[in-house]
Amino acid sequence: MKILIVEDNRELSETTANYLRDEGFICERVFTYQEASEKVHLYAYDVVVLDLGLPDGNGMNIIREMKGQRSEAGILIVSAKNSLDDKLEGLELGADDYITKPFHLAELNARVRSLIRRKKFDGNNCIQVGDLWVDTLSSRVMIGKQELNLTRKEYELLLYFLYNRNRVLTKENIAEHLWEDQIDLADNFDFIYTHIKNLRKKMIQAGGEDQIKSVYGMGYKFVG
Repeated sequence: MKILIVEDNRELSETTANYLRDEGFICERVFTYQEASEKVHLYAYDVVVLDLGLPDGNGMNIIREMKGQRSEAGILIVSAKNSLDDKLEGLELGADDYITKPFHLAELNARVRSLIRRKKFDGNNCIQVGDLWVDTLSSRVMIGKQELNLTRKEYELLLYFLYNRNRVLTKENIAEHLWEDQIDLADNFDFIYTHIKNLRKKMIQAGGEDQIKSVYGMGYKFVG
């Protein structure tokens, strides 16, 4: 799952990102309104953790921009202001949740996971498609009674396919989601094929169906 952290306090931003990465998330960080605006227009995120008090703009306007482009990302407002007016304004604009500084990282993690469950998986921690079963809390993946030993990238790739079931995903979509801005440096997308091939192989060897289909000239689709 991919998270954008919009926070001008660089120490807090780094601490938050490191904690969430240890919890299995892919995190990007920006520190200004302008950087945040560019990111939400260029890339898709599962959750945006948004500080309202940015040095060059009001974080509320980021919510307006995201809703204007019909972003499907969950929005978690973070603010030092314990203001009911700010909370109500953010929620009315379309934010999904609100947390006030100082906060415990464990609580932030719980709220992020809750948002993802509501947005992507109908409020469930577990996803089941046929014999395939994924527990998003423990990151366990089972096919029937056999547990799959997936790398972190394979697990993230599987989740990305699952919440985009029956949608065609281009190689660019997949690469950008899993490798953040670094993908701009890639010469080709051969590594995407390698990860998909390995994930497919592990699923089939565990007795699962080949549900990852190539769509000629377009990309891949998880059918189920």
